[in-house]
Amino acid sequence: MNTERAAIVTGASSGIGAAVALALAARGMGVIVNCVHSESAAEAVAQACRAAGGRARVVQADVAQDEGCRSLVAAAQAEYGRLDYLVNNAGTSTFVAHGNLDGLDATDFARIFAVNVTGAFQMIRAARPLLEASGSGAVVNVASIAGTCAIGSSVAYAASKAALINMTHSLARALAPAIRINAVAPGFVDTPWHARGLDAPRIARMTAAVREGTPLQLVTGPADVAEPVLWLLESARHVTGETLHVDAGLHLRMGQFG
Repeated sequence: MNTERAAIVTGASSGIGAAVALALAARGMGVIVNCVHSESAAEAVAQACRAAGGRARVVQADVAQDEGCRSLVAAAQAEYGRLDYLVNNAGTSTFVAHGNLDGLDATDFARIFAVNVTGAFQMIRAARPLLEASGSGAVVNVASIAGTCAIGSSVAYAASKAALINMTHSLARALAPAIRINAVAPGFVDTPWHARGLDAPRIARMTAAVREGTPLQLVTGPADVAEPVLWLLESARHVTGETLHVDAGLHLRMGQFG
């Protein structure tokens, strides 16, 4: 088996996923850079990974589909001969005020849970044999303080992240000792994600509120989330089943910026 460590990062064409892929590559790893639609953006991330000293391959696949998850794992095996780390970062939402119950329907819940929860489960299931064979297999699920504080872009999104955190705990127990599974729970992260549902003035107000009002008075960026993700993957040998808030203390001001 190839001795080069290898990782899959889902939803890696931008934002947190791209930052994690780049950080892994900078440690000399081979990375599967996953995207659903933004193949050109994902290829730019892969090029940056190669420039950083790692190997990278773009694989377009929808984690909401089991065959897509299995194709990602097959690509890692074909390209690198192994899989050591999985980062379940792919996520989706819809921007609907929590009090607007008529703004969501069953289709919204099904779509959001299919990516945010079922997709992560399917990825872990597909990756399990290779992660177990690694001898140091680890998974990090990218959750959100929406899942611990019931805030965020919509009720459906918050519920999906709560389910992802619960699943992290369940599978950490079930797959130990061969595979460690943890989660990170970012707060407001300065990425293009917010532009999907909010206008520029609203984003600017939110950014200012976070900078001025969180305990650390910092706005979290993608690289700030990537750092603890790598710690959980590589160094936290005695940590499993945990959810780490990466939010400059935003969860301590629960609901204030929702």
